[in-house]
Amino acid sequence: MEKPDENICEPGVEIETLTAFDEAVMAGTLAGHRVQSVDLTDRSDALLTTATRGTVFLGCRMEPRAEAKVRGGGAFVFPPVPGLPFDPYRGLLYTPDALYEGLSEGGYPATPDARAYGWFQLTKANGDVFASMLRALHDDAVSDALDEHLVGARVVGVMGGHAMARGSREYAGAARLGRELARSGLTVATGGGPGAMEAANLGAYAAPHSDAMLVKACELLASAPSFADSVTNWAKAAFAVRERWPDGGSSVAVPTWFYGHEPPNAFADHIAKYFANALREDGLLARSTAGVIFLPGAAGTVQEIFDNATPNYYESRSAPTPMVLVNRSHWTEKLPAWPLLSALASGRAMESRIALVDTVEEAAPALARLTG
Repeated sequence: MEKPDENICEPGVEIETLTAFDEAVMAGTLAGHRVQSVDLTDRSDALLTTATRGTVFLGCRMEPRAEAKVRGGGAFVFPPVPGLPFDPYRGLLYTPDALYEGLSEGGYPATPDARAYGWFQLTKANGDVFASMLRALHDDAVSDALDEHLVGARVVGVMGGHAMARGSREYAGAARLGRELARSGLTVATGGGPGAMEAANLGAYAAPHSDAMLVKACELLASAPSFADSVTNWAKAAFAVRERWPDGGSSVAVPTWFYGHEPPNAFADHIAKYFANALREDGLLARSTAGVIFLPGAAGTVQEIFDNATPNYYESRSAPTPMVLVNRSHWTEKLPAWPLLSALASGRAMESRIALVDTVEEAAPALARLTG
């Protein structure tokens, strides 16, 4: 049996920018590196003169002579896929500007986000194996980029329903919660959609600004209370807030094209958008290592509560992480998830890591108590 190439089997240095590529070339070799979605059409001389044995090029544009040389030198080349509204090999997370490019000129239907959803709807219906492979490549690349971004971060998840309208008391409360968590040094992570998710990301965005900024931003956003009326107007209102108050705080959003009717919110500066909702759900909860706060929601939020409770119950991700449910009547009467959660936790390590509070103002202090 032929011995596998060690440069392929061993983890390689990941190169995701031209700057990183140039640094590797100056160091004298690209051997064993993984180059993700970098346009190398202006780096032919470097490619022609640098060792590339075992290098993997993922979706990198190159001149034909450079591509022929690196292939001949033992590199593996996965070429760009023409005609796609997304990059399956992307090395970095999305930004709001990237997903909403073209919004001002052509409205939401013209954006990469809307076009990716349209492609997803078409290909998931026709069952094409190549399309499913491209979706899998994309989602794996996004997971890798998300892990790289969150190294060393203390991540708190904020979950809640998409129906929470801008301009409502509940929306303003969720935004204040996101701001308080961000100001305490935590990285806020949400499902990336509208409603409670947007409010928490907005709060994190507002963290470096004055308290009055968040009040005014909520007032401005209320002019487009729901994406259901017009995604274009809903998104434009968010970008108007970002333009008026630039240099906002950082947060993470993890949305999905599976729920394509829910557009991503524009207040998280790092967006990990997936095709596969199961990967998105589990990945978001697994990365919320500082705990999860559950605001009122419906079926999706209930699912997230017990998706998070299961590894806490079995301690399959080491020690249980804190869980705070907000709004006692919602979680004990309207959707009585709390009685089942507390019954599951009884007598186990997770019992001291769950809490039910009445108001959103109590959520962050409760999380801090459970963490301590």
